[in-house]
Amino acid sequence: MLALAFAALAAVMLRAIDPIGAVFGCLTAFLIFLGGGFPAIILLGLFFLVGSLATVWNMQKKISSGLAQENKGRRSVSNVLGNGGVAAVLGLLAWRFPEHSVLLQYMIAASLASATSDTLSSEMGNVYGSRFYKIPGLGPGRRGEDGAASPEGTAFGLIGSAGIALAYGFTAGWNRAVAWIAIAGFLGNLTDSILGGSLQKGGYLNNHGVNFLSTLAAALFAGGMALLAGVL
Repeated sequence: MLALAFAALAAVMLRAIDPIGAVFGCLTAFLIFLGGGFPAIILLGLFFLVGSLATVWNMQKKISSGLAQENKGRRSVSNVLGNGGVAAVLGLLAWRFPEHSVLLQYMIAASLASATSDTLSSEMGNVYGSRFYKIPGLGPGRRGEDGAASPEGTAFGLIGSAGIALAYGFTAGWNRAVAWIAIAGFLGNLTDSILGGSLQKGGYLNNHGVNFLSTLAAALFAGGMALLAGVL
């Protein structure tokens, strides 16, 4: 717990997260560690590092285009719960029900793959995207519009989900479950775009709610595949 507190303090000093967000981030990380151990913390750290770098990447262009996140990308409680809330709950469940810990740890990885995929897709897509389309519908979209995606952003999203899947393979062992984490993460990203272009655009959800539901969808998909298809 002390190491997590030092990491949270460093993130505050680097202005990657605000103080209240850091407290909740530390608690979230502790719950993930409780159920997933060091492998899960490595995945969480990878998401936070990659996500933070993507958020501040080419920040001046994002600011001038009106596409930068609030507080110049500095994370808050809402960001922590939206992206890591599902993983924290799964970590708590893995600790409480150790007989199901392998399945729940797998679902943690899928939720973090979704969060990483979505963050890279939106942040890098806004910088490098050349043509945007709406999801759902696939009609023409605008840069930064809720539910809008680009081929470039989609490619970055695939890289993000694959990166977490590979990290899972290094920490938990190589099997066909690794590929399904990558797929679950990207499907979570797609769910984010669908919800963004429908419920968020209609005012029924905010961005953080969309993030929470998309990471939940990725975790449930991965868990379902593990139970129904025996991928673990």
